[in-house]
Amino acid sequence: MPHTNAPIVTFYRMIPDAPAPRRADRSGLGSLPTRAYRHCDAVTMAAGYGWHVCPPLAFELLWDGDAVFWRAEMAELDDWMPLGAAQYPYFSARFDAAAPDAARGYAPPFLTALQEPGLVQVWTGLMARTAPGWSLLVRNLANLARHPGFEAFEGLVEADRWFGPLFTNLRIVRTGVPVRFDPVDPFLQVQPVPQIAYADAVLGGAGLVGGMEDLSETDWADYQAHIVAPNQDPDHRPGAYAAEGRRRRKSGGCPYAALAAAARVPVPVPVAAG
Repeated sequence: MPHTNAPIVTFYRMIPDAPAPRRADRSGLGSLPTRAYRHCDAVTMAAGYGWHVCPPLAFELLWDGDAVFWRAEMAELDDWMPLGAAQYPYFSARFDAAAPDAARGYAPPFLTALQEPGLVQVWTGLMARTAPGWSLLVRNLANLARHPGFEAFEGLVEADRWFGPLFTNLRIVRTGVPVRFDPVDPFLQVQPVPQIAYADAVLGGAGLVGGMEDLSETDWADYQAHIVAPNQDPDHRPGAYAAEGRRRRKSGGCPYAALAAAARVPVPVPVAAG
């Protein structure tokens, strides 16, 4: 595989008003408890893994238990309208003006009511392309409380071989109550995933140690070092795991760096194209 300096993920902004994806926040947008933020590296790493994506327009959805309605903060769209498939305002003409002849008339819809009750497909206004061998996991915001009005289905998009709208399917979970979306509030998290991570050979090949009597001397020594010794140390301070992780990342001690270099694949460096 030829080496390239291209980013692992490149985002394409199709709707001019769509906010650019931004690196996910390790503090969970300030919602994580201070103790978790300072000492729980596992939580902050998960919260900061990927990019936050905001909707391109302030709008609301309303599900009455049967049909879905929508409205937006624009003068001509401020009344509730039944949702079938709705284009982003004025986008179709802009798309056709920029697209080659063969693509004209195929602008992606902004909102689409799906056949299942309360399900809506929402386009972010973005498209994305990944480096070979990488996919995008589109999901709810990591380590943030679920939105009270909707939940996003998770999806793995192999964007190295498929190029199209970056969208999500949402399930509205409250009836009769408007659910608001705002371009300053992230509603999705997009994470790069190497495709080998979910290959059948990997997922079907997990090892299992069947009982405590089967743990090796190395296993018990590691348990002693990581669990027992800190609890026996009267001067032990919390956050040793987090501190060690920060030191390793700062020194470039990623255990997969050599593997990536050998495969001539660049180590992931998050880059969001404006």
